[in-house]
Amino acid sequence: MAESCFAPARPFLPSDSQAARDYADIIRSDFEDYIQNIQSYFRCLDSERARAFEEAREVSEDYARFLQLAGD
Repeated sequence: MAESCFAPARPFLPSDSQAARDYADIIRSDFEDYIQNIQSYFRCLDSERARAFEEAREVSEDYARFLQLAGD
C-alpha cells in the first residue's frame, strides 16, 4: 500500500525585526519543528520510493509472465 508523505508547512519569518524579536520563542520553535518534520518527510519519501521501485519490479515480472501466457 502506498504511503502518503506530506511536506510540512514552511515556517513564517516576519520581515519586521521588532516582530521577530517579540515572537522569537514562537518563531524559533516553528523552525525547530519544521527541521524535525522535514527530516521525517524525507524518510517517508525514501521509504515510498523503495516501495514503489519494488512494486514496479514485481509488475514487470507479472507482465513478462502475462506475455508468456498470452503467447506474445
